[in-house]
Amino acid sequence: MATAPTVHKLQTKSHDKPDEVRAPDKTRVEVVRLEGFTIGRFIFQPGWRWSQCVKPVAKTDSCQAAHVGYAVSGSIVVKMTDGSQTTIVPGMSYTIPPGHDAWVEGNEPFVGIEVMSAEFYAKA
Repeated sequence: MATAPTVHKLQTKSHDKPDEVRAPDKTRVEVVRLEGFTIGRFIFQPGWRWSQCVKPVAKTDSCQAAHVGYAVSGSIVVKMTDGSQTTIVPGMSYTIPPGHDAWVEGNEPFVGIEVMSAEFYAKA
């Protein structure tokens, strides 16, 4: 039987005062580090597209990050390199494997809370 990760310390931090901020074009990644965990608030502005805004930082043909998160607001379309695609809207939890492009749909920023890729996403 697998053992679940555990927490040893009561901690809180605000994403309004993050430990680190990354800000490629139309992108804001607010990183908060808690003992053993990194959580990111990803904010993508209207007009954001991974292949235009983050690809120059990542230097890969498609996003190679694996994402696990929750959509707070806005809408984002994710298209896998195999051609499959989905739209993520507020209230959805999601997993996205490596090998994708993504873009904000509509005129509202997309805000997602990420629990897997925050430590390295959009990091130069």
